[in-house]
Amino acid sequence: MLPLDEKPISKSQIKRELLAVQELGKVLVDLPEKHLVKIPVSAHLREAIQAARELKRGARQRQIRYIGALLSDEGVEPIRLALEETLRPDRDAVEQFHQVEQWRDKLLSGGDEAINEILSLTPSADRQKLRRLVRTALQEKVADKPPRTNRLLFAYLRDLLNPVA
Repeated sequence: MLPLDEKPISKSQIKRELLAVQELGKVLVDLPEKHLVKIPVSAHLREAIQAARELKRGARQRQIRYIGALLSDEGVEPIRLALEETLRPDRDAVEQFHQVEQWRDKLLSGGDEAINEILSLTPSADRQKLRRLVRTALQEKVADKPPRTNRLLFAYLRDLLNPVA
């Protein structure tokens, strides 16, 4: 019998938790091998994940449900934490890429104000080079040429905003 202060878990809540664990199993199956080796899972679970990678459609779904059951037995939280820690560098790289894209777009649409803003953010930037890259990229866009200078501007901004230490 449950203590008075604890409420029974509803069937819907149990199902949501089960689906969340199965979704974690699907993420593990889709995870590249170089990341999977960093996740602390049992040998039996690792074999089940490897087997699921080779299956198609319905069989794969059944295997993912099985992996969900194995995950529930092992404990999900350490696996979630390790997965988050493993994927963080990839997410950081994507975030940096988007930041550089936004600056490039801002420079192409913002004129001198945007150039002054990036110069205040990165004092090592070369004003003349930035102006030339922006001007040439805009000319290429108007002439409907391939965005060669646009790419050069992106590379220059990437090096400015994310210097390799």
